[in-house]
Amino acid sequence: MTYHPKSDFIRVMIERGFLADCTDYQGLDEAFAAGVVPAYIGFDATAKSLHVGSLIQIMMLRWLQKTGHQPITLMGGGTTKVGDPSFRADERPLLTADQIDDNISGIKKVFAAYIDYDTGAANSALMLNNAKWLDGLNYLDFLRDIGKHFSVNRMLSFESVKSRLDREQSLSFLEFNYMILQAYDFLELNRRYGCKLQMGGSDQWGNIVNGIDLTRRVLDHQIFGLTSPLLTTSDGKKMGKSLSGAIWLNDEILSSYEFWQFWRNTTDADVGRFLKLYTELPVEECDRLGALEGVEINEAKIILANEVTALLHGTDAAQAAEKTAKEVFEKGGVGDDLPTLTLATSDVASGISIVQLIVKSGLAGSGKEAKRLISEGGAKMNDDILTDAGLMIDAADLATPIKLSAGKKRHALVQLG
Repeated sequence: MTYHPKSDFIRVMIERGFLADCTDYQGLDEAFAAGVVPAYIGFDATAKSLHVGSLIQIMMLRWLQKTGHQPITLMGGGTTKVGDPSFRADERPLLTADQIDDNISGIKKVFAAYIDYDTGAANSALMLNNAKWLDGLNYLDFLRDIGKHFSVNRMLSFESVKSRLDREQSLSFLEFNYMILQAYDFLELNRRYGCKLQMGGSDQWGNIVNGIDLTRRVLDHQIFGLTSPLLTTSDGKKMGKSLSGAIWLNDEILSSYEFWQFWRNTTDADVGRFLKLYTELPVEECDRLGALEGVEINEAKIILANEVTALLHGTDAAQAAEKTAKEVFEKGGVGDDLPTLTLATSDVASGISIVQLIVKSGLAGSGKEAKRLISEGGAKMNDDILTDAGLMIDAADLATPIKLSAGKKRHALVQLG
């Protein structure tokens, strides 16, 4: 884009590739240049961790604080009870209040690695939960005071709803209310905390515009919306997915080594772009590393993996992951930091099949997938190709840990506890 920003935040968003669209570039830029801008992103608590797909939004909040502004992380304790229908083919499963609270506890751990909630300054971040104002709403009052500002015709025209209806897939009345509740969040955040900006992925554009329109109608305040691109990898895959499933951000669910390895396996064409989005290296350095070719691009991938892992899990975890990778790949060893499956002696008293071990260690999603891996020569035990899907492993075999491999890049240890 040709706009030349006055504020550091908008400049960073443009230079590093975070910006997809904005409701008013100049107005928002001037607000940033004039003083501290509180801005929020909402995160529904549908799982115990966020995954890599949310990392672009987390980095936006981090840059917001680094450029002197106030990030608000809004936990969807209320909206998760409804479920965002945006660009989904089916309704989300409904979670209990206890499940939602448990998920929020897990998600909060991630934000602490990226955002400072106790700076003592005006840009100290806020962690809020929209259940605070949504749980106590009176239905009739809400319909009269808020519902009157929404046109069903307009709501039906939003792409997130329209695409669902065009495919003749059911959209429940519960889900249809989600965009009203999200708009109300923005209104309440502006009223209570002076929040001037909502950010999110480009799939949230319609919901963000609704919130801006509602706040203008009810409070007559000017607020803004800014979206990031929905990322896919250069080969067209959705960001945050791998052969073994979602790349979670909590290390209780996905080890720091597996997280590091995900970034190390980045496609060549994505290295420069991912360095800009997911690290804080200078833009010029990101461009230089992304332009490398041949063997040298692998060094850039290691830098990417180290930088991203250090931000989330700490420098020690990044260094340990790199050391393990060298042990496994360069020296043919086992490494200290591999994902580890620990079995009790009773688990293997009658023997356990190699297929079960491959599944339990997370290297295959099902027994069928594990058998196919073996039949195609893609499974190894202690670096030897497995050929017998009926192989049984007992306690004697596990006197020393076993290294299992799926292809060249995915490994796990199996040991007795």
